[in-house]
Amino acid sequence: MTQVLSGFAVVWVIILVGVLVGRTGVLGEHGRTVLSRAAFFIGNPALLFVTLSRADVGAVLGPQLWVATLSAFAAAALYLAVTVPLLKGRSASERIMSALSASLVNSANLGIPIAAYVLGDAALAAPALIFQLAIYTPVYVAAMDAATAREARRRTTAGRRRAVRRSPGRAAADQVRHTVTNPLILGSVAGLVFSFTGWSLPGPLMESVELIGGLSIPAMLLAFGMSLVGSRPLERAGGRRADVLIASAVKLVVHPLLAWLLAQFVFGLDARHVFVAVVLASLPTAQNVFVTAVRYDTGLRVSKDTILVTTIVAIPAMIAVALLLA
Repeated sequence: MTQVLSGFAVVWVIILVGVLVGRTGVLGEHGRTVLSRAAFFIGNPALLFVTLSRADVGAVLGPQLWVATLSAFAAAALYLAVTVPLLKGRSASERIMSALSASLVNSANLGIPIAAYVLGDAALAAPALIFQLAIYTPVYVAAMDAATAREARRRTTAGRRRAVRRSPGRAAADQVRHTVTNPLILGSVAGLVFSFTGWSLPGPLMESVELIGGLSIPAMLLAFGMSLVGSRPLERAGGRRADVLIASAVKLVVHPLLAWLLAQFVFGLDARHVFVAVVLASLPTAQNVFVTAVRYDTGLRVSKDTILVTTIVAIPAMIAVALLLA
């Protein structure tokens, strides 16, 4: 328990430094973006390669991957089952974005630091990360393409101009290309290949990759802290408070509970791996949900507010999980 709480303390200290950096503006108006992109495109792939090249392939692609998959889809389905009859006047595309907000965890920006400092091994975040990039992303992008295309056809009858949508085949090909060229996927796959084959990089080259990977966690946590500055969720004028509160409750309570049930009773994992599964499911909503909302111009308020609410509450919630399960 002391190690778990110490891990959370390390994470919170760096996040608070990020808040101070954001308030002082010492890195300029684009500092958060630069830190995030440096972590995503440079630090994270190197860190994943180093950790996975030394990891057990069976553990990465084993039960934790299925717990992450099934719990996320179940959380999204439960959100839709509750809100479709309860909340009227939402388009299909907005409902999909809200369901994503309730089920897509921040497996990179917070998942990797939490896995490294709280769970003791950054590789433990890999199953959730691989699921979201290789399975969940293609599924929800295909759903959003279909939903927004239908909504565009309906609006066309009212005389509104819409951008030309890609054909389903072109959209699918683009999504496959984006997935296989994602730097996190490339780093993960390369690490798994090295682990499976027993290959290793020459000493100086491996040390260089380790140093590059070392920038990942502090950069992500600093950027995360900076993102908290000036955010004001749940404004009355938005008209989506109920959506945000339900999505946040599903993400912070229902999703971890589903992961616990699957890990404990379906896959029969030991106590430590049950703890890992529940902590990873307790992570806040991923920031790329808002990126997707911007791309499709729908669900912007729900995704943004759910990210902020779950981000603020998630670490105290994970400390509660640690007190119960560690």
